[in-house]
Amino acid sequence: MVGVFLLLVGIPYGITSPSNVSRVVLSPVFWPSILAGLMVLIGLGLIASSVALKPAPPPEAAPIPAERGSWARLAAMAVLMVLYLFAIPRIGMVWASIPAFIAVGLLVRTQHRVISVVAAICVPLVLYAFFVHVAGVSIPQGHYVRLP
Repeated sequence: MVGVFLLLVGIPYGITSPSNVSRVVLSPVFWPSILAGLMVLIGLGLIASSVALKPAPPPEAAPIPAERGSWARLAAMAVLMVLYLFAIPRIGMVWASIPAFIAVGLLVRTQHRVISVVAAICVPLVLYAFFVHVAGVSIPQGHYVRLP
């Protein structure tokens, strides 16, 4: 419902788009429309899966005990965020994001470590290529290593 509202009312009446935008991806309406459309598709997928699958029995009301070391991992995540913040001006957003994504994968103890590392390398590079070479939006580069 929220996605449909955004597509029909929120975006057309709430966001003004100048007519002289050279690229569609630079239009202020483009990305909100993409996100609202994804919200609609995901909502329809959730509705379809709830209709197709039988409902699961309700979970037990017993509280789940805290996992050992969870506070240490939370503190490590806070330290990681601060390090990421200070690394961006020095080495750039792309090069800071790769080890940060890998560290997050380790902190959340993913079972798919190889996929996590591949995604940590590919996602920042692909996003950089899109925003710089297609959308024409600059991404913060570091002082030491620069991407083309």
